[in-house]
Amino acid sequence: MFSYEERIRAVELLIQYDMSYSTTIRELGYPSQRALRNWYSEYSLNGDLHKGIITEAKYTEDDKRRAVDYYLKHGKCVSRTVKKLGYPSRPTLDKWISQLAPGEKKHCRQGGITIKYSHEQKKQAVISLCLRNGPAKKIADEHGASRESLYRWKKQLLKEEHACFMAKEKTIRPGKVSENKSEVIKLSAEKEDLLSKVDQLKKEIHRLKIERDIYEKAAELIKKDQGVSIQTLTNCEKAIIINALRGSHQLKELLKIIKMAKSSYHYQVLALKTDKYAELRAMIKKIFEDSHERYGYRRIHFLIKSMGTRVSEKVVRRIMKEEKLSVIYNKRRRYSSYKGEISPEVENKLNRDFQADKPNIKWLTDITELSIPAGKVYLSPIIDCFDGLPVASGISTSPDAELVNTMLDDAVTTLSEEEHPTVHSDRGCHYRWPGWIERMDRAGLTRSMSKKGYSPDNAACEGFFGRLKNEMFYYRSWKDVTLEKFIEEINEYMKWYASERIKLSLGGLSPIDYRRSLGLLV
Repeated sequence: MFSYEERIRAVELLIQYDMSYSTTIRELGYPSQRALRNWYSEYSLNGDLHKGIITEAKYTEDDKRRAVDYYLKHGKCVSRTVKKLGYPSRPTLDKWISQLAPGEKKHCRQGGITIKYSHEQKKQAVISLCLRNGPAKKIADEHGASRESLYRWKKQLLKEEHACFMAKEKTIRPGKVSENKSEVIKLSAEKEDLLSKVDQLKKEIHRLKIERDIYEKAAELIKKDQGVSIQTLTNCEKAIIINALRGSHQLKELLKIIKMAKSSYHYQVLALKTDKYAELRAMIKKIFEDSHERYGYRRIHFLIKSMGTRVSEKVVRRIMKEEKLSVIYNKRRRYSSYKGEISPEVENKLNRDFQADKPNIKWLTDITELSIPAGKVYLSPIIDCFDGLPVASGISTSPDAELVNTMLDDAVTTLSEEEHPTVHSDRGCHYRWPGWIERMDRAGLTRSMSKKGYSPDNAACEGFFGRLKNEMFYYRSWKDVTLEKFIEEINEYMKWYASERIKLSLGGLSPIDYRRSLGLLV
């Protein structure tokens, strides 16, 4: 509490500073703006401030009468009276009004005057609230009260009823305790039984509601002319109905009523899903079949991308796995043409450098054996290191000198007078016989040979044989295929390899298309 001197000093300083509350409070360090405002109001009204601490006992009858008269003459507002006079507190003023002007108390609220309700009116309003069929707001409007008042009255009345019931229980005579106790036990048992039946009925109603929704949705979606029965629905139809009702009912309840296993439902959901890769799947199958089942996922992905379809390589690989589109690979013991050192040793000119800047600089050759039930066939190609093009090839049922010599003669015819490539081979006897050496010298070709037993020295040619066998030979049935038909198959593959089979190292072009793109072929 502030003394009279502190309060009067604050009011005088406020007047001196032209009613600047913030300046006054900042200089004095007290009081709050609200307290200073009340002091000034009291000073303006009375010309002075009261001395000492105001308590209820110290208010004179004149002070009380002045406050009540001001309240009655200025709109019956407690807040306005306290603010203007600076005294007393709101509860104290309420007491003075009840003492000096009974019946004149005005209950103020936003929107108008609150009506005073009797206990019976409150009771009737609460009964209407408990038995209502509509919203509580409607009941409140009918009784002229707010929704909040209804619930407050309900809480108050329930407390009163509970208190009366407890008081009655305490006044029961001792002689009736055992009788009342047995009656209470009996009533409690009946109550529990009734509550149990209510729960069962609620569950049954809920189940019937779900069953009704199932039948309605089945009639809407499935549209069977002879009516709908849950027992005759297929799993696919059940899954369709469940999907349509999952927004309003739990999956567990639907599965139980429709009699369907959860695993069966999820299986049908997956089956009902549309395949977003259906078009891509068909495209992959066609490319794989057009390549005679020789293209793996990398080449197929490249072709799809070149067609303007953007898709991940992993997606292509996964679809090929799902469709079981796999290129068959196998390794078998290969044919060996080595017959010993029958002519002087030839130096390895390439040293495993199989790169060439232009065509007809480095050639590779070798012989491979292809065995079918009808017999054996031997293939001898010449591969250009520039782009992997088979320049020439020979096919025979015997691995003799005529096979390689004829192949070399065909390859030489593709050269111009200025072109004299290096021809690299293994140490097979075919490349050490006089006929081969004579043809090499006559065409101005340089001989190069691998070391004995070093297949990596001719790896590029060995790789060609591996691709050929994986793409057109292994894991294919050659039963009832004649040698002539088999040789035709090999020739077709050699043509396809040169003109159609794409190579990623050539930018997705075949060897012939690559040479055309460089202007090397017309």
